[in-house]
Amino acid sequence: MAAMSKTHPDIGLLIIRVGLGIAFIFHGWPKLAGGSEAWTKLGGAMANLGLDFAPTFFGFAAAVAEFGGGICLMLGLFFRPVTALMAATMGVAVIAHLNWGDNFMKYSHALEAAIVFVGLFVTGPGRYRVLKAV
Repeated sequence: MAAMSKTHPDIGLLIIRVGLGIAFIFHGWPKLAGGSEAWTKLGGAMANLGLDFAPTFFGFAAAVAEFGGGICLMLGLFFRPVTALMAATMGVAVIAHLNWGDNFMKYSHALEAAIVFVGLFVTGPGRYRVLKAV
């Protein structure tokens, strides 16, 4: 163990970023490609926070946060703003599932992802990223 390089945490963060980024690209693409009908349905979750206006906008923003956020996450671009937006998106999903009376199995993915995004926000992207300034 003493021979381990100090870069191992950076490699670990890269693995987490790329794996989670790919998952969110695939998770967000159907929502993004679904068009205004899908965005309106997705954005309707904001009513659980008392925001019942502009559901199409909020749904589009959530789809972009998942799909575009996945790309940025992989590359380490705009890392802290992206992880904050993705954590917020997952937080809204958790609240919506709880308000709908769903069990843990229905909201666990969103909860787990939110926790990871908050941890990544605090930790940062690691050394291996496209932009080091953000």
